[in-house]
Amino acid sequence: MNLIRHSLIALGLIMLLPAAYAQVNADAAKALAEKKTCMACHKVEAKVVGPALREVAKKYQGVANAQANLIAKLRKGAKGTWGTMAMPAVSKDVSEEDLKTIVTWILSLS
Repeated sequence: MNLIRHSLIALGLIMLLPAAYAQVNADAAKALAEKKTCMACHKVEAKVVGPALREVAKKYQGVANAQANLIAKLRKGAKGTWGTMAMPAVSKDVSEEDLKTIVTWILSLS
């Protein structure tokens, strides 16, 4: 009986992990995006040089591996997704953790 109860508790905790992982402090993430100069070319609601971040979130909503794909685009740079303007790769001093935080925040904007 204890084994079944412990298994159900563990399963419940495992099911909560994706929701907890997807949460991010929006203000802190936006400040991080500003610090890493993302906001020089992007705004949340309006197109600047690059697309509005809310549009990015909508485009990738429901897309499998969206977080990993966006992190790869940020790391390597991208061209052609939103027109002819190329997005340069982020600086090598931006950590994977910072990229995950920023991308999680962007995806939460949908």
